[in-house]
Amino acid sequence: MALPVTRRRERLIPTQWNPFPEFEELYDRMGRLLESTLGEPAASGTMMWTPLADVSEGEDSYIVEVEVPGLAKDDIDIQVSGNELVISGETRQQEREGVRTHRRMRRYGQFEYRTLLPGDIDPEGVQARLDNGVLTVTAPKSDQGKPRRVAISQD
Repeated sequence: MALPVTRRRERLIPTQWNPFPEFEELYDRMGRLLESTLGEPAASGTMMWTPLADVSEGEDSYIVEVEVPGLAKDDIDIQVSGNELVISGETRQQEREGVRTHRRMRRYGQFEYRTLLPGDIDPEGVQARLDNGVLTVTAPKSDQGKPRRVAISQD
């Protein structure tokens, strides 16, 4: 059984269409995508990139795990200000004489990872450990940020 064909006679396309706002939005989106992929220019003019990281929360602390393969602890700087955690450093490319590079996939140069932790932390108790290219920063929650049980008294 064949269905009858129906045709519309009205035009669905407006007569005055301006494509420029859509092109500008597409241009902005592509710029943001390239910045997130390649990094953003640092003050020195080189590209700064952001390492991959996970942020999780336990009962007593926040845990931030950042991928920094090939770095030593002296190459990494960790700063805490309020509930903001800033991890920065620089990866350097090894110079090999007489070797021609065909493909470069790893990132080199300055990096920075910034995150605002969801609650107040105790900055004096922040600890960091570097193991197999993963930096683990443990930031204990402050007593103000921890929930506490309130007892109800009877009259």
